[in-house]
Amino acid sequence: MNEEILFAREDEMEALNLDDAVDSQKYLIFMAGHLKLGVVAEDVVEILNNQVITYLPMVPEFIRGIINMRGQMIPILDIRARLGMESQEGDNLVVVINLGEVQLGILVDGVDQMLDIPKVNIHPLPANSTQMLVSGMCSLPDGSGTMMVLDCAQLMPND
Repeated sequence: MNEEILFAREDEMEALNLDDAVDSQKYLIFMAGHLKLGVVAEDVVEILNNQVITYLPMVPEFIRGIINMRGQMIPILDIRARLGMESQEGDNLVVVINLGEVQLGILVDGVDQMLDIPKVNIHPLPANSTQMLVSGMCSLPDGSGTMMVLDCAQLMPND
């Protein structure tokens, strides 16, 4: 054991521990086509598989419909369609997230992993970017690609 730590006073211990403390955030990373998108893990309520989605008329095309999750109606957003990609039919994998007082289901292609990422590793988008749905990006520590941080508050239009 390190002698500095063994005989350190409490205030010295705090100073020694500051070096070890890295301000990080846990992200759930999922796939939409070839893109890896991340949401803050604290916002994730549940991951659901093969849900029956009830169609809703007269909603934007990226809203697939609603599901009933234990008596609560959850709108389902097709992330591929919201990002301007072609929708994909098949298995329904839904990541349910909290958006303040409302829950929203995001239809994704697959869930990749859960990672703790230091906040200093997340870089903002260029100032001239018109991408409103992504708030930042980072290279994944395992070298598997780049994660784009999804700005969940921007997923649903305000009109």
